[in-house]
Amino acid sequence: MTVMAERTARTSQMTVEDFEEIAKAAEKLNDAVRFEFIDGRIGVKGVPDGDHSEIMRWLVEQSIRSGSHLGVYPGDLGLKIGEYRNGRAKPDVVLAPKGTFAGQGDWAEPDHVAMVVEVTSYDSDTHRRDRVEKPVAYAAAGIPAYLLIDRDACTLTVYSEPSSEGYRATRTTKFGEKLVLPEPVEFELDTEELKDYVR
Repeated sequence: MTVMAERTARTSQMTVEDFEEIAKAAEKLNDAVRFEFIDGRIGVKGVPDGDHSEIMRWLVEQSIRSGSHLGVYPGDLGLKIGEYRNGRAKPDVVLAPKGTFAGQGDWAEPDHVAMVVEVTSYDSDTHRRDRVEKPVAYAAAGIPAYLLIDRDACTLTVYSEPSSEGYRATRTTKFGEKLVLPEPVEFELDTEELKDYVR
């Protein structure tokens, strides 16, 4: 199945450098939100709630059980994403070979990232941010896979086969079913536990 996200021509609100200054200053003042810069727009990402944190813990455990060679980086790792890497995102989880981010600054290159993971939040921007804009931006950065854990729909959607226009393939699984992640991740998720972390 081919899946391309809609794109609209948009004038950037600011330069990437201006965004990075704003984000750095904001983090010093307020740790209740995280800022991202996707498709020329600044966005606010709320701090994870308890269920969101449990889902991230679950994913770490699934990776360890699988014996994966990849490191699992939950939290505040910033990535340069999108066309020409002019975007900035803080995925909920990044899977990459161990040591990938050593020596990188606040916003790392995504060259060796195997997969990014987002867990939907219960805010008004989650549809635009996680389901529309991020699949395009992560694919344009060449990230092989994007996993969206959607608490509203109780589904996991894995996007793969990145191109400059978005991911060419997608597969959706309901909470409770098993999901085999695509290359280069290639381990199976048992998603039964995710049923416990939705409203």
